[in-house]
Amino acid sequence: MSDQYEVVIAGGGVAGLSAALTSARAGRKTQVLTGPALGGQLISIERVDGYPGFPEGIPGYDLCPIIQEQAAAAGAAFAAAEATGLYADGEHWRITTGQGDVRARAVVIATGTTSKTLGIPGEEQLRGKGVSHCASCDAPLLRGRIVGVVGGGDSALQEALTLSQHTARVIIMHRGTAFTAQAAYVQQVLDNPKIEVRFDTVVEEVVGNGALTGVRTRNVSDGKTNQVELSGLFVYVGLAPATSWIGGGLTLDASGRIVVDGELRTSQRALFAAGTVRSGSAGRAASAAGDGAAAALSVDRYLRDGIWLD
Repeated sequence: MSDQYEVVIAGGGVAGLSAALTSARAGRKTQVLTGPALGGQLISIERVDGYPGFPEGIPGYDLCPIIQEQAAAAGAAFAAAEATGLYADGEHWRITTGQGDVRARAVVIATGTTSKTLGIPGEEQLRGKGVSHCASCDAPLLRGRIVGVVGGGDSALQEALTLSQHTARVIIMHRGTAFTAQAAYVQQVLDNPKIEVRFDTVVEEVVGNGALTGVRTRNVSDGKTNQVELSGLFVYVGLAPATSWIGGGLTLDASGRIVVDGELRTSQRALFAAGTVRSGSAGRAASAAGDGAAAALSVDRYLRDGIWLD
């Protein structure tokens, strides 16, 4: 891995890959730090809907390699290294990784998000022993069993639908009185005879001795508790921006996402942000791809003109 580039992109999801493709096509020497797994959150999604060009949807683990191949063909370099720090270095930025440092004239931060946890007893102890964030990874191991999904957004419902193709029954537990997911997913879930929905339900404890056996829940309305026997629990209660590696210096919003302007410029010179890590993201794969392209074009203008804010 060379240590000097015009553009370094931190993140190997759709936003980062799209930025890499656009930057390389603009003739910029571009390095992508993909982290340990190409694709970010999408790598675990069985079907990405609403992405242009794929009317039947496409698995995230197929979509991201397609974009990577395009970017590599255009000249972008890739390293399975994870950005661990970001520091000003004269007129450049230095990004630290476990495989050494890289320097760049401009950086696109596209590190996306990480899955939030419930923060309840038993969850951490049984992670990988029945508690999961990846339905497409673990569903085949749970054939004919009863599993639970926690959450009410797009990811929760998408993964419940994936699980229903393998398991005997899926129980969705959501603390709200209605889903927040897209109407198309809601209707599919309500029409699926293998999916049971429990609103007003909070999961308070994960139960099991070495392996998950169930959860303890509480009804929000009447306070009654219930023990639910499960062979798997899939948690989709939101996403947290992956910004802890950056340190201080960038302006963040109340959710911890990076504040950008219309050109996707951050509060620091020559730093840009794209995708779900930035404030105001629509949270869709298609919008992340657009973000990546827009950020790379802004980088190209900055490197060409040397003007940061006009």
